[in-house]
Amino acid sequence: MLAALPWSPLFQQLLDGIGWVLAKLYDTIPNFGISIIILTILIRLVLLPLGIKQIKSMQAMQAIQPKVKELQKRFKADKQKAQEETMKLYRDHGVSPLGGCLPLLLQFPLLVAMYAVVRPPQLIAVGESGRPVVSVSKSQPLSDYQAGIVSYEIHNNHLPVGSPLFENVIRHQDLGFAWLNLQCSTSQAGTNAEIIDSNREAVVAGKPILDKTGNRLPIDVLSQATENCGVSPTSKIHYFVFLALMIATTFYQQRQMQRASPPDAASQQQQALLKVMPLMFGVFGYAFPSGLVVYWTTANLWQIGQQFVLLKAGHIGPDALERRKQEMANRAPSQKKGFLGRLMARAEEERQRRGEDGTTMRKPGSGKPKPPGGRPGPSGKKKKPGGSSGSSNGKGRPKR
Repeated sequence: MLAALPWSPLFQQLLDGIGWVLAKLYDTIPNFGISIIILTILIRLVLLPLGIKQIKSMQAMQAIQPKVKELQKRFKADKQKAQEETMKLYRDHGVSPLGGCLPLLLQFPLLVAMYAVVRPPQLIAVGESGRPVVSVSKSQPLSDYQAGIVSYEIHNNHLPVGSPLFENVIRHQDLGFAWLNLQCSTSQAGTNAEIIDSNREAVVAGKPILDKTGNRLPIDVLSQATENCGVSPTSKIHYFVFLALMIATTFYQQRQMQRASPPDAASQQQQALLKVMPLMFGVFGYAFPSGLVVYWTTANLWQIGQQFVLLKAGHIGPDALERRKQEMANRAPSQKKGFLGRLMARAEEERQRRGEDGTTMRKPGSGKPKPPGGRPGPSGKKKKPGGSSGSSNGKGRPKR
């Protein structure tokens, strides 16, 4: 799907860049989990300005929700007026409704990128003709499908070919961290999980490995057909502990922001989202490789620490919002406004102009007082009673 998007080449470069950094970290510290943690910290440092802006915008939006509800209740019968007053409230408090969303949307591609880098590369089964082998049909035995495979091509790989991390990922070895195999998901814990190809079928060990151009890689053959995700039921405990830690940190960092906001600042929808989102990420973490669980847990811990520092420093919270409101009140009128402020100022000017035009527009001549004994004719002269404004024959009738 990504290949069909117009920005796919740029996104692929981002994936290759993240894979290159991860491989270099692994060269220095040959531990897959620690390399992911360090890479997560580096990414968060780069996104620190956006992260701070997101926290402040989200907290400010939550803090003024009681005032928004008051406006909605006051102008319940006039939706347009309620919207105008709400936008004016945002402007007076220096809050942008999009401020908390845009930084989050910019960070989302990095989550997708980490998933693409951490997961094993895709294996495409290739037949004697050099073309991909079609998926096995219901009437075709799996053995016949596997018998037609002569090699496997690697696709969606974003690690430098020939690097130690690349070789270990292909060989499925030395990828452990804290009793976890980071290529295994929690759903695979405690089993020897099958390695599958692009057709969702089990691979055949001993087949040559090729790159996407058809050249053989330094790794001669696919060495194994299964992934060791633990050999005992107790092996599942470690995977579920990390999954629970990811869910708990996701929930806590959201509760941390909620406690920093005034009472009843969060709407019912926000409160429901607060409960659903950690569970939703838990479902993802159950099915995704554990390497992504390590990444997301580390990112949550970073976010919690970042919010703690900002709260202690007074940069977010109810007091910070009151300071921002006071700053907006003391701001000079000539001071440059933000985009939202300029937009709302123009809308207010246009509304006032239309209102003035609607109350002062009258038909031409209707604003003049009506003269006694007659009315102005087309030429503006007063008509004589019983006659016209033109010349007459003296008998009150116009000349013919």
